[in-house]
Amino acid sequence: MRLHLPDEEAQVRFGVTLASLLPPCAIVFLEGDLGAGKTTLVRGILRGLGWRGNVKSPTYTIVEPYEFDGITLYHFDLYRLADPEELDYLGLREMLGQGMLLFEWPERGAGCLPDPDCVIRISHSREGRELTIEAINKELRGRLETALQEF
Repeated sequence: MRLHLPDEEAQVRFGVTLASLLPPCAIVFLEGDLGAGKTTLVRGILRGLGWRGNVKSPTYTIVEPYEFDGITLYHFDLYRLADPEELDYLGLREMLGQGMLLFEWPERGAGCLPDPDCVIRISHSREGRELTIEAINKELRGRLETALQEF
């Protein structure tokens, strides 16, 4: 599935929509170059779930947890991960099944990450961003296909 988003506002709106489609313990891989808007999409997902606070990139902390209203979301940025096995020290195994896990730069955690429900590739285009969405989870795929027709 492909989606063109003309600006940052549209990317946040899509994140809000995506939040309503993802299962509570979804695992999402976010791929794209620096500045593609991975954290912007996470901000939209968090907004869609009801988060009203700041959303920062966990570039230096590697993981930023958000806990609110019975929801837990873990936002990972693996760009600075030296070794995928560091994920064990961060408590990844304990986080599985406890909330949504969103991974920026998932290729840096290769071999230590769980299988994703969805992979979103974000690329720059002349006018905004192009998203390529691969929903591995069949139920999610159906909901996404319907939502994208209306977006």
